[in-house]
Amino acid sequence: MKLTLTTVMSWLVVAAGLYFGLGYLLNGDGAAAGFGIVDPTGYYVVKGVRDIAYALTALILLLMKQRRALGWVVLADAIIPIGDCLAVITHGGTVGYALAVHGSAAVLVLLTAGLLLRETMPARPQPVPAP
Repeated sequence: MKLTLTTVMSWLVVAAGLYFGLGYLLNGDGAAAGFGIVDPTGYYVVKGVRDIAYALTALILLLMKQRRALGWVVLADAIIPIGDCLAVITHGGTVGYALAVHGSAAVLVLLTAGLLLRETMPARPQPVPAP
């Protein structure tokens, strides 16, 4: 992989997402304070924006006909409904509700990822050798 500014910046985007995500999982209170939202209803804005960003990422890959890349993104993002399911179960919700809503969503997301990743790539036309 060629080390360019674009590559370095791309890796920083990945690292920042992992850093902040793990920060919330490992030290939620500290991460929340660092985020700057004092009113807990601000969470709804954060959740909404992130869900829209995920949907737009999938839409862009779908419209660009990057189905294999979409499959990998959908597979990686299956952690969202799995995490939501665990959050409901461990924070006062019922197991039945968590599985019915978030567990079923996780199954559908994983099924979609599997279907996308199993698609065969169309054969690329081979150049005709010069006579």
